[in-house]
Amino acid sequence: MEFLGVILDSLLIVLVIILIVLALKALDTLNKVDIILDDTKKKLDSLDGVFNLVDTVSEKLTLVTDTVVGSIVNFITSIFKRKGKGDIDE
Repeated sequence: MEFLGVILDSLLIVLVIILIVLALKALDTLNKVDIILDDTKKKLDSLDGVFNLVDTVSEKLTLVTDTVVGSIVNFITSIFKRKGKGDIDE
């Protein structure tokens, strides 16, 4: 019976040692994942600046094209209004 107790104690000690080693490896893995996530965040932040620049340029181009299209439409509308008034007056 004493022999069984010694074997059981030895197995428990081995199990505790294995669990400690696994916990240390898990901490090391978590540290590596944290470094990778920080690097990814830095890269995404730099891309965020690029996307903000693209968004700003897009908004300004939209403003310019809206202005040009509005001017063209007003010009064409004024041409047809003149022709229409001339036909009605005659």
